[in-house]
Amino acid sequence: MNNQLSKVNCIQTTVDKKIKCNAGSGSKNITVILPAYNEEDSIGSIVLLTKLYSDDVIVVDDASSDRTAEIAKNAGAEVIVHQTNRGRDIALDTGFKAAINLGADVIVTMSSNGHHNPADIPKLVDPIIKGHADIVNGSLYLNSPDKPTQIYHRVGQNILGKFTNKNLYKTKDSQTIFRAFSVSAINAAHLDSQSMTVDNWMLADAGKSNLRIKEVEIGAHRNFGDQVKDPIKYILGVLKTVLMDIENNKPLYLYSVPGFALATCGFYMGLRFLEATLLGIGSLHFWPLSLMVFLSIAGVYMTMRGILMHSFVEVTAQTESV
Repeated sequence: MNNQLSKVNCIQTTVDKKIKCNAGSGSKNITVILPAYNEEDSIGSIVLLTKLYSDDVIVVDDASSDRTAEIAKNAGAEVIVHQTNRGRDIALDTGFKAAINLGADVIVTMSSNGHHNPADIPKLVDPIIKGHADIVNGSLYLNSPDKPTQIYHRVGQNILGKFTNKNLYKTKDSQTIFRAFSVSAINAAHLDSQSMTVDNWMLADAGKSNLRIKEVEIGAHRNFGDQVKDPIKYILGVLKTVLMDIENNKPLYLYSVPGFALATCGFYMGLRFLEATLLGIGSLHFWPLSLMVFLSIAGVYMTMRGILMHSFVEVTAQTESV
């Protein structure tokens, strides 16, 4: 890495044959965000290792019931504690805002359970520091097409490729949390948006915001007994990303189309009930009547929601293009 541009200076050690990097006196502030929930077994070591490759480390403790916050603070991290468990997405959002307040120039997000190797941080930040990228995605599969992958991972990537914004699928591993962002990319993401994970939002809307995405290969680092991600949890995460992408870009398909179908069913049931009542060939029953009302109200609500969101998306697109 260019020592004049980077905060990181690297020296070759003769003991473990690895590159050890320490924060230097460059011009860029590198801040790492570690969202954590009950990670007392790994958080201390991860913070200490991460501090070798960054200027600041922020641990967002998402209401852990163990000593995660205490250990992270003792290891030298800036610790923010959520009083209630709010999920990784909100933890990242909290971390981004705190990093900007600390004066970060480059922000890195990574796992706090030891899955990611802090020694890969220089790889992620280097393209941003050199001005070649706004977002850098860490991938286990970039230059290793023959590397064995779980079938659920391939299924998930195929789903993302078919249904989400193409900018999101340009990355080989769109579900990874190991990413680096320039502050300009963070500012372009509008952190008050609660409709989608901030990091995935930026990948999905990179084209609209003229953000440059680069991908670098990283290695897995499971020193703390980290297990392979639960397939069900992974697929659910992929489906969540798909739905949020559709909501952001094609709300008519997500809301208005199914809403119109529901409303049509409800109105049709209502007409049949009215016909039966007028002709005296039937009587109203509570459950069928309740279903009719539910379908009609839900259908109208979803249809109107889709139309309003579509209008909002169009107005936002026109505003950004001005």
